[in-house]
Amino acid sequence: MRVGLAFNRKPQTLSPQARHDHYAEWDDADTIKAVAGAIATRHSVIEIEADEAIAETLKRARPDIVFNIAEGINSPSRESQVPIICEMLRIPYTGSDGFTLAACLNKARAKEIMSYHHIPTPPFEVIEHAQQRVNGLRFPVIIKPLWEGSSMGIRNDALIFERSELPSRLERLLKEYRQPVLVESYLSGREFTVALLGNGEDVRVLPIVEINFGELPAGAHPIYSYEAKWIWDTPERPLRIFACPAGLDDTLRARIEELCIRAFRALGCRDWCRVDVRLDAEGSPHVIELNPLPGILPDPDENSCFPKAARAAGMSYHELILEVLSSACARMGLP
Repeated sequence: MRVGLAFNRKPQTLSPQARHDHYAEWDDADTIKAVAGAIATRHSVIEIEADEAIAETLKRARPDIVFNIAEGINSPSRESQVPIICEMLRIPYTGSDGFTLAACLNKARAKEIMSYHHIPTPPFEVIEHAQQRVNGLRFPVIIKPLWEGSSMGIRNDALIFERSELPSRLERLLKEYRQPVLVESYLSGREFTVALLGNGEDVRVLPIVEINFGELPAGAHPIYSYEAKWIWDTPERPLRIFACPAGLDDTLRARIEELCIRAFRALGCRDWCRVDVRLDAEGSPHVIELNPLPGILPDPDENSCFPKAARAAGMSYHELILEVLSSACARMGLP
């Protein structure tokens, strides 16, 4: 097949107006090269930058299918852009559709859908201005920009223990990210991230990854913050923060797997997704959020959870990428 690889490439330099983390979600050249290389072992690859000209690019290229890892640009629903354009042009694509990608990126919408389906998720409120009162939540709470990924805006001080600290933290986050803020009850138990592959009754859960917060620097809060993901964890001094497979008894592992499959189906995910799970003080699992466009850094020395789970399942990076493509083809009846 002729496979179009749709991506957003991280720029080498930031514009003066851009936030320091503005392009944290976008893929670097090594990731794009690795995904293209995996696809090229069986198919021809057309690299497609998901910029403002992508519709015209797709019209000219006319791939048989698009392998979508594009995060999108300039919109709270940015992850929907490539799927919607592909549907308009009747080009098949991998992964979830535009609605699911937009709903999962908006943390409140995803949690509302999960609540409707009786999937445990921490209580939350959405705040649009700093003086808006948070009435229904017990402290501590954690605050997050409503529609960002890659831990953007979730700094070490996003965990707030005293109500008096909340207005100033909210004001800073509202000003910096120019979007509402999710205020969520903090769960004090263990945290896991769970990779899923497939569709329908064939969805399978890869070995579960646990985040070991004991490996964070002294004084760091037990959350997977922006600092933990992008600053403290470096190729020269990697954080040994992940354990895969996680040390779980059979009962808890089954509960987490069943919960993640329910969330995957409730949000309409397809082909692949990563689900973040945290235990409460009693040890019950709750879904924090879903990422249907998971990070897939190819270097095993870098902490990228989906490839880490795939390796624990005995899959190479190439096999992971090809399995996503095969799942999409099977779903759409393509050869």
